[in-house]
Amino acid sequence: MKPDPHKKKLYRKVNTKARGVHHDFGGDFKHVRNQKDESRELVKGSMHGSKNRGLDYTPLYKFLLSKVGADWDSVYSEAVSRLDRPDPIFVLVADDQEEGQDYVRVGESSYFSGLFIDEEGLLQLVNPELKAADLEPFCTCCTHTLNGIPFGSNY
Repeated sequence: MKPDPHKKKLYRKVNTKARGVHHDFGGDFKHVRNQKDESRELVKGSMHGSKNRGLDYTPLYKFLLSKVGADWDSVYSEAVSRLDRPDPIFVLVADDQEEGQDYVRVGESSYFSGLFIDEEGLLQLVNPELKAADLEPFCTCCTHTLNGIPFGSNY
């Protein structure tokens, strides 16, 4: 489904030429090229990878967090209309609270609160008590954030 051209997209392109930006290149084709069974994709397939690199879904995650307590069907339909594909929605959103995570690590040092769909069809936080002060950074060189709020000690 193509994004709606009248609404702002919920993803953005990352500067892939910037120094130090790594997008998990390689490894897509090298594991299947010498297999015994030759499928049509291997013989006449394209050389394009199966991964979409260089896209940042931070605007989507902030959009989903802003819709906590709203009807899931309307939130989902609006989000899908503004995305290139629906898969990134379910990085944060789980079907029920037991499957949901308190927080989800996105990227190197960004964390977002986990979401789930309750019995009434509303979008809810898995752990509404979670604050940025409850988390500890795993390194001293990066600025770690939870929902855009920096956490950790000053180094």
